[in-house]
Amino acid sequence: MQTIQTEPLTAAAFAPFGDVLEATGDFRLINDGMCHRHHDRARIDVAPEVDAANRIGISIFNAVPRSLPYRFDLIERHPEGSQAFLPMSQHPFLVIVVADPQAKPRAFLTNGAQGINLHRGTWHGVLTPLHAPGLFAVVDRIGTSANLEEYRYPSPWTVIS
Repeated sequence: MQTIQTEPLTAAAFAPFGDVLEATGDFRLINDGMCHRHHDRARIDVAPEVDAANRIGISIFNAVPRSLPYRFDLIERHPEGSQAFLPMSQHPFLVIVVADPQAKPRAFLTNGAQGINLHRGTWHGVLTPLHAPGLFAVVDRIGTSANLEEYRYPSPWTVIS
């Protein structure tokens, strides 16, 4: 059995794959001093040359919760745009990423107050909430051309805590 141990999601560990979105570090006060703005935490990157209809959109995903240990054999990537996942509840979720399908994947566990922005072209697992509701706001490329490549491992991986 191929296993992967979860690791905490940190900005440094996740940097090769994308950005960690969280309300930590520098901020500026707005709204009459009642709100901390943690400014410009991720670059939304879409390929403008691909499609005249290319634009950035916000979608709502409602995914079925899973549990650990979690088995998977499918990863995907989006070559024409980055993809940000912002949980709409404060529950941890699993983030599976890998630089290349031939390498060993990594499994990050969010702390319940973190979102992620996957860089354009990053191989990743499907949306994997660990608690209901599995509601997420997703910021990504909207367009008419295909923006999805999938890869199935010959044998599944199992993520353990």
